[in-house]
Amino acid sequence: MADGIKRLGTPIAALLGLALVALIAASWLINRDALRNAVEAQIRDVTGLELSVAGAIDVSVLPASYVSFHDVGLKGSGSEPALHVDVLTANLRLLPLLLQRFEISDLLLLRPHIRVSVAADGQSNWTPFIQTIARTMKPGADNQVSFSEIRVQDGVLNYDDAASHAAEKLEDIDLSLAWPSISRSFAATGQFDWRGERVDGSISFSDFVAALSGDRSGLKARLVSAPLKVAFDGSVANRTSPMMEGTLTVDSPSLRNALRWTGQPAPGSGGFGRFALKARANVVGASIALTNVNVELDGNVAEGVMTYANNGRQTLQATLAADALDFTPYISTFRLLASGARDWNRQLFDLNALLATDLDMRLSAARLTVGPSKLGRTAIGANLRNGTLALSVGEAQVYGGIARGSFGIARSDTVADVKAQLQFTDVDLQTCASELFGISKLSGRGNINVSLVASGSSPFGLAQSLDGTATVTAHDGAISGFNAEQLLKRLERRPLSGGGNFRSGSTPYDNLTIAMKFSDGIATAQDIHIEGPAAKITLTGTASVPTREYDMKGIASLNGTGGFELPFVVQGPWDDPLIFPDPESLIRRSPASAPLLDAVKDRKTRDAVRSVLERFTGGKPAAPDDAADNARDGGKGGARSN
Repeated sequence: MADGIKRLGTPIAALLGLALVALIAASWLINRDALRNAVEAQIRDVTGLELSVAGAIDVSVLPASYVSFHDVGLKGSGSEPALHVDVLTANLRLLPLLLQRFEISDLLLLRPHIRVSVAADGQSNWTPFIQTIARTMKPGADNQVSFSEIRVQDGVLNYDDAASHAAEKLEDIDLSLAWPSISRSFAATGQFDWRGERVDGSISFSDFVAALSGDRSGLKARLVSAPLKVAFDGSVANRTSPMMEGTLTVDSPSLRNALRWTGQPAPGSGGFGRFALKARANVVGASIALTNVNVELDGNVAEGVMTYANNGRQTLQATLAADALDFTPYISTFRLLASGARDWNRQLFDLNALLATDLDMRLSAARLTVGPSKLGRTAIGANLRNGTLALSVGEAQVYGGIARGSFGIARSDTVADVKAQLQFTDVDLQTCASELFGISKLSGRGNINVSLVASGSSPFGLAQSLDGTATVTAHDGAISGFNAEQLLKRLERRPLSGGGNFRSGSTPYDNLTIAMKFSDGIATAQDIHIEGPAAKITLTGTASVPTREYDMKGIASLNGTGGFELPFVVQGPWDDPLIFPDPESLIRRSPASAPLLDAVKDRKTRDAVRSVLERFTGGKPAAPDDAADNARDGGKGGARSN
């Protein structure tokens, strides 16, 4: 048996030796100039690009069969090379080579510099290459592609679009392109650096020849990076303009970072974190129509349809519905008031986001949260065009009632022109007035109508220029901080009962009417009257919006014939005003002390009435020369309301 194997192995070894000798001899007989010229011609015929070699040319048959060109340029119709390669290596098929046929098996491009230039008419400097390779890849073509793989190492791609003035650069490209000869498919996989991030990508066509010719072909694409993941599975065609149809998925841990990475401005400074989208996409040119949309942003989930276009200016249209939405992240960094809670914020507005994108959105939600406000079923429309934002509230269930209205912001350089028209019907005034206006002393139910305009570069600037009107009609409520009935009855019995505690209790009312007119930040009372079960109150005067202070006078009276009337003054900050009776009226009402008003006009009698004024004011003894001034000025013994 062993002898038989030895006898069989001897001729096999001889044959292998003869084959090796034949390979060596063939390598000596190959015309290297003809090999080089044949490879150059094949690359030129397949790609349609003119090959120019400025460096050395290496030819090897054994142990590896290849031709390497150094400092290579491939030029299309333009004056500059569409592709420059430090080293272009064409690996050759061995058996055809022994038969003096030069067939490329694959190409390796080391440190290529690729230039893609798109003219204003949409034509690219690579258009001739695409047309040529589409023709040469068809079965039966005269110069049919013999190789089925191209590998790119450490490449750089520069992209310029004359129409959109876009310029991009991809670096450190490692890419493999393959189109198996037994299949019509094409696949490209690899990595590259873009804007400081490493991107893994892949793309495949089910019918590469059809795709190159602009006919319909299946398409799968995927891009994965730290800021953003994008995937598409569908079909593509490019007869007159690019068309794609399929399923699109987008995922990002931070939409704000993803927008910044892709060169898009992020609106505002709050929110826009976790983002995910899945939809059926229909792409025609620069327009994308999304149906069956399921989108998630900052925990908010909505469904509907969306359309995005970028024809020189970005435009987004959407109609979305959600079960619950929380807008708090998008207003969390916006402060009307400074940290002191009594001064308006003077930080300048950032209005650049109004110029980035045109927006037309319809949004409905069963529940909506905006900061501390909780809304029920709400329908909102938002339109942003050429720097002007218009918000409309068709109907919102809020504060136990219904809200409707509109809000607009127009940008003029650094100034925001604001216009608001809001109607609140049958709302809980305590919650509404507290959350919207910072007034926490009013309760009951009623209607609020606001029509205001303002211009400014900050919330303080808006407050200084506020113009318009505001009305409140309410019923069955109370004003906290003082009890008008109790105070009136006490002062009716003892007008000079002194500076008692006015800072407790509340004044109930049956009906309340407030009508204010705003001009340059000053609100003037047009009609303020309060009707309660035991007392009535009327007010006149002004309220300063920039300083958030009252300067008002009023009259409180007990109901009934000959009821006691008390003039009073309201002064100080909105959240904690001073409310004190008019001292002169109290003194005149007291039979024993009324003559003292005339007496204090005489310096000699001022000391005699000091004790009376001290009892009324509840303060420290006043200097004799100041007693009359205190009486004339209304005293300092007022009460500060809670």
